[in-house]
Amino acid sequence: MTETPPAAASQASRSARDPGSRAHENRLDGSPLIEVKGLGKTYHTARGALTLFESLELTVERGEMVAIVGQSGAGKSTLLHILGALDAASQGTVYCASINVSNLSSRQAAAFRNREIGYVWQFHYLLPEFTAQENVAMPLLARGVRKQEAMALAANWLKEVDLDDRTGHRPGELSGGEQQRVALARALVNSPRLLLADEPTGDLDQVTAGRIFELIQRLHASHGLTSILVTHNLELASRCTRVLRLERGQLTQTAAAGTGG
Repeated sequence: MTETPPAAASQASRSARDPGSRAHENRLDGSPLIEVKGLGKTYHTARGALTLFESLELTVERGEMVAIVGQSGAGKSTLLHILGALDAASQGTVYCASINVSNLSSRQAAAFRNREIGYVWQFHYLLPEFTAQENVAMPLLARGVRKQEAMALAANWLKEVDLDDRTGHRPGELSGGEQQRVALARALVNSPRLLLADEPTGDLDQVTAGRIFELIQRLHASHGLTSILVTHNLELASRCTRVLRLERGQLTQTAAAGTGG
């Protein structure tokens, strides 16, 4: 795995300006975006070994929108962390965009996450002292994009999530749904290939949750994303292209699935 190329910042800017560029790239490449082989994860605790996964397999094609459901404690969040190079597997391999993320150093993993992964969590994790626009610009600034350009791209993304009239508002001045929209814009401002969302509607009321999910669907389609969502909301999960249940360390496909579009 090589470090982030010198032209990464300008590439990020071009991709953010051209929403169709990622979709075009995904259509041309027929290989899966995610390939997990023989995945195992064991935690060693004071009470002994706790095994979440053993020989877990997963393939996610480019452009898919996959929901992962299951009981609390089944390991859904841990699986997302491993896919996004935030946690390491105990055994097996995880390929994302043909890169074995299991072999990345901490520095390489950080560069990989910034370039390839967009995260949305149940809680928005916005920085309260910064405006919505500044929060969205943070990943670009971390990548080396000039501040003026980063702020302009952040403003464009806030418009994408229908918050162009909230650019100067701080998180405390926004509703829960608006805060999650800012978090979504921040997750996608670097034009990642993969969106990982861990209960992105879990803290929202039913109506707001539906609207946020519809927004994720729209951005997934318009920006050519591959998306993996962990959710307890089976109705929303059924609108994805595939629904997988994580149970006893294994993933099985359920019958309910929509179009994801």
